[in-house]
Amino acid sequence: MRTFILVCAAAGSAAFLSGCAASGSMSKADKRFARGEYETAIALYKADVAKGKNIAQSNYRVAESYRLSNRIDQAEEYYKAAIGGGVKANDAAFYYGEALKANGKFEEAAAQFDAYAQNGSNRTLAARAEQEAKNARASTSIVAMRTNSEVMALDQVNTPSAEFSATILPETKELIFASGREGKVYKGNGEGFNDLYAVKFDDTDKMTGGTVRKLEPLFNSDDKHEASATYTPDGKMMVFARSNSGSKKGYLSVDLWVAYNKNGAWTEPEILRVVNSSTADDFAPSFSPDGKTLYFTSTRKGGLGGNDLYKSTMETPGRFSPPENLGEQINTAGNENFPAIAPDGTLYFSSDGHPGLGKLDIFKVEKGKVVNLGAPINSTGDDFAPYFTGNKTGVMSSNRAGGKGSDDLYRFRESIIKLVTFFADGTLVERNDKTGQTLPVASETVTLYDARGQKLQDVTTSPDGKFSFKLDTAAANYALIANRQGYFTARNSVSTIGRKPAQEALPNPMNEVRIPVTLTLTKIVKNKAIVVENIFYDYDKANIRPDAAVELDKLVQTLNDNPQITIELSSHTDSRGKDAYNQALSQRRAQSAVDYIISKGIDKNRITARGYGETQPVIKNAKTEEEFQRNRRTEFKVTKIAE
Repeated sequence: MRTFILVCAAAGSAAFLSGCAASGSMSKADKRFARGEYETAIALYKADVAKGKNIAQSNYRVAESYRLSNRIDQAEEYYKAAIGGGVKANDAAFYYGEALKANGKFEEAAAQFDAYAQNGSNRTLAARAEQEAKNARASTSIVAMRTNSEVMALDQVNTPSAEFSATILPETKELIFASGREGKVYKGNGEGFNDLYAVKFDDTDKMTGGTVRKLEPLFNSDDKHEASATYTPDGKMMVFARSNSGSKKGYLSVDLWVAYNKNGAWTEPEILRVVNSSTADDFAPSFSPDGKTLYFTSTRKGGLGGNDLYKSTMETPGRFSPPENLGEQINTAGNENFPAIAPDGTLYFSSDGHPGLGKLDIFKVEKGKVVNLGAPINSTGDDFAPYFTGNKTGVMSSNRAGGKGSDDLYRFRESIIKLVTFFADGTLVERNDKTGQTLPVASETVTLYDARGQKLQDVTTSPDGKFSFKLDTAAANYALIANRQGYFTARNSVSTIGRKPAQEALPNPMNEVRIPVTLTLTKIVKNKAIVVENIFYDYDKANIRPDAAVELDKLVQTLNDNPQITIELSSHTDSRGKDAYNQALSQRRAQSAVDYIISKGIDKNRITARGYGETQPVIKNAKTEEEFQRNRRTEFKVTKIAE
């Protein structure tokens, strides 16, 4: 795969060659670099660095050689050394950001991209850097994306060389793939030229057993790359990618070729006309399941940048419509490669231009949105070229850690656990005691605490009193608090426990559940009675019932939240019964409530018990049971506010 991504890069090297030739300063390393022989150039430039020769520029050329041979993850330290050494290369900072991203260092990458977006001299790259910064920051959520997909190496097929781009030949049911396991070494990356191979498994379900064979010389050559075969459903048409030898242009390019199976024999491959561009690289062809549409990757002009995905409709056998770009929803300023259509019609592809785990990731288009498949299907390496044997199963390619060498083939089963991110969306308001209305409070701090009372985050309310907290994905309880001088602390709770929707009810791989919450600031007014709701006692009793304890615990919280206040807690009866009896009962009840509150750790000097009996009814001359109950109440009032 590296080969097919890098071959077009030599055009840039050719420009470098002409510039150096004009100045007469071509070194042996420069000549190798200009010819696209990056593997040799890397060794020569490293030797120059070791000798102390032109260190900054040599480090930069090492980094560029790794980038142009699709090994940008290995370029990071060399870009850093080149920039630190003052190299005169305007775009080095951008590609340093790309290298950081390829190694999963998303925050560092975002900082590099931000700087380039502000100061970069290449306007095209500066615009791309702005988007790359956003992608890098979005990638942190992709990294946390957990799936129960499965990936298993096809060790029956894999070797230390590259194996990639699998498909099935309909007639023989053989797995067709590309590999660089034999023949000449391609000097661009030090790996072998790619050819097409086949294996017919003894167990097709498990993909085990069988013997690998090389396809006929008709499809393979010694000094060209062949890869990415795709077949029509009847197996009568084959399209694949083939490079030239580099002898005419001075560098390799890739084209689409087609062959036909007639009377059991394949015709000589020929350039796929109309679809193929003579001035661009075209590769990674893939037929739709019905064989009527050919999808492929191209670097042709008119795209959105890098490699773009295109499609062409087969109007009659072997005759295709002009290619159509798949558009900006899918294509980006980065690289989109290796399209594939699952049996259910879903488009899959690989990209480094959408938020991912570092390099190429596999994506799908679901309900009009591009969705990253997450780990373990994707990794920090290149993950690409999915081929589907079922709607969610198939064979993919990857150069991830733990493989046999370069690119390897893996079986996969896609199964994404849809994730939920919880948000507490709140409003801070102030209550107007005269009107009973509330007004939003702007520019006040709201603090989020976990269930253990640990402070998690502060936010400031907007002009309309709004605020929002991103909560943990795991189920948990939280407290939200706001303080203002002269007001009771505003407190409310939020819980995500039991609020996660069922998997089948979630529309997207990443979902948001927003929980509304209101915090109300109430002004502290001395000697103003505040009812403590739902404090009930058994008949002729003063002991604290469990239901009353729950409400008194809230008052304990109020006292803890507002350590500057001292209160009187009062108990009131209705008018039934004798005055003296009611007075004594209310005092016992008030004292019982105060004793309970003191037992919870409140200083006894901050709270006083007072029984008022029937002397302060809310409703005078009460007659109904509802009216009597309103008179039977527990209240508190602030008697002192510490300075």
